[in-house]
Amino acid sequence: MNDQANAQLVKQAYQLFKAGDIASFLNLLTENVLWVLPEMANVPFAGTWKGRQQVRQFFGRLNELQEVVEFEPEEFIAQGGKVIVLGRFTMHVRATDKTSRSDWVHVWTVEGDRASAVREYVDTLAISRAHELGPPG
Repeated sequence: MNDQANAQLVKQAYQLFKAGDIASFLNLLTENVLWVLPEMANVPFAGTWKGRQQVRQFFGRLNELQEVVEFEPEEFIAQGGKVIVLGRFTMHVRATDKTSRSDWVHVWTVEGDRASAVREYVDTLAISRAHELGPPG
């Protein structure tokens, strides 16, 4: 696929995520996709998830633990099998009643007509603090 088609694939993935259609979202990933978030204290869904089934578990865990207040991909940059997406989110953490906010970068690797890897870069301290039990702050 060319750069424009790769960017369109990733845009479609975000649309499906925002619509809550995780089954269709997963169909845009290779069977052995690698989904990587940085390690973060207090964050049970941080780390590496391998394969569609684990990515499904990741999204289930994410949904259990936090509510999306805002999730906005803002800029898409595609080149040579990579799509870089810049965005921002606000999440409400259910167990702590705290909010986490972060700008983020997602680096997608596209092979053929599916995504084979996604690596996320976020404000790990802000997310960790929001998941930490105890008083806000």
